Amino acid sequence: MQRKVMKKIIIQGTITVLLFFGLWYTIKQIDWVKIFKVEKVADKTAQKLGDFLWKTIKNTEEENKNIHVVKTLESIVTQICKSNKIERKRIKIHVLNKDEINAFALPNGHLVVYSGLILNSDNQEELIGVLCHEIAHIELNHVMKKLVKEIGLSALISMTTGGSGSEIIKETARMLSSSAFDRSLEKEADIKAVDYLINAKINPEPFANFLYKLSDKEHDAVAYLKWISTHPDSRERATYIIEYSKTKLTNYEAMLPIETWEKVIEELREY
Repeated sequence: MQRKVMKKIIIQGTITVLLFFGLWYTIKQIDWVKIFKVEKVADKTAQKLGDFLWKTIKNTEEENKNIHVVKTLESIVTQICKSNKIERKRIKIHVLNKDEINAFALPNGHLVVYSGLILNSDNQEELIGVLCHEIAHIELNHVMKKLVKEIGLSALISMTTGGSGSEIIKETARMLSSSAFDRSLEKEADIKAVDYLINAKINPEPFANFLYKLSDKEHDAVAYLKWISTHPDSRERATYIIEYSKTKLTNYEAMLPIETWEKVIEELREY
């Protein structure tokens, strides 16, 4: 009798454990963002929030107004968008005069590039690779996913309706400019960036070389390497970029005339 009771208890316990893990696995497969239509709600919020955040940054930093520099980066973005069927007006590029090597995306398609990134790119392909990476974050909606996860949609909506103070908005802007996406989102953006480069007939190898190069320099000048220091596993990323690119061989071309690229570098050095 006792043996039967024990057997029954073991069976019931096993079933309970299996049900628990089955339920846990099922819940993990559910895309709660889509179920609650957060992405649709976030679209309107993203428009206002992106503009708020860019205005906050613009008011505290020096924006580069050099026509040749700005027009050249606009041209790069236009060609990337055209080659990849991306809606051009979604991407709003801004150049700031800052020594740090950095670029980052804000909601509503704002893409902020520091002059330090341009000046520390050995060639136009390195810069274009980083721009493609940030455009990928925009197109894959990584920015709002990150903000919704870390801050919460209700708090973001509050920012756009005047329910939050300016300090919270400033802190959100600082977070986007100085903290990384998680590894899965970074890899997704890297792979998408390589696709963008290939479609634009730009060699993706310099993009990987850029990661290698800054990773090697990181310990020597970490204060100036924001883009690399906020993106983990740089050498690992460079490796899988190279591996992925090998399957996509094509004939590559320069996007900009060499004299255009050299003029951008020269004019930025004069600042």
